[in-house]
Amino acid sequence: MKEEYYKTKESVEEYIRLSKDVSGKQLIEKLKRVLPSNSSLLEIGSGPGTDWKILGESYNIMGSDYSTEFLNHLRNKNPSNEFLELDAITLKTDKNFDGIYSNKVLHHLTDEELEESVKRQFKLLNADGVICHSFWRGEGFEIFKGLFVNYHTEVGLKKVFENYFEILSIDRYNEFEDDDSLLLIAKKK
Repeated sequence: MKEEYYKTKESVEEYIRLSKDVSGKQLIEKLKRVLPSNSSLLEIGSGPGTDWKILGESYNIMGSDYSTEFLNHLRNKNPSNEFLELDAITLKTDKNFDGIYSNKVLHHLTDEELEESVKRQFKLLNADGVICHSFWRGEGFEIFKGLFVNYHTEVGLKKVFENYFEILSIDRYNEFEDDDSLLLIAKKK
């Protein structure tokens, strides 16, 4: 299910304004415990580039997004860096990585699309590669500002990822409310 929200300049500017004080710094600190510095890392859905900048302090980071507007923003702000236009499901690139990271991106995928993305991530990772993804915690789905939002549970995420990855942790954390989010960290089998 493709969303239109991230495809207009106005909505991207609105998103950048609304998310200016939000970062995945606490998530990245947990990633750093399992993925060595200077590893190659793909960020799925770099958006405004907040986490991309933090990740770049420790990793050889490759940013990506499927939104042309976000890519334009990222490239204008960071002209010497390369950003890939990637769909979170197919992840069509011939590059390989030591790690893959996303912060509240994969919840825009249906359960079936998430399974396809997990298979593709497995193929893009080098041996012993690590993934680190955050999700909204809950059940079911909703349409928010025209965006599909799929909620997840620990048990549900484990089912999707465990065929390809050794789950290192699935932790609850607070983004806006108590235990409203999940962080999954796993290693390629």
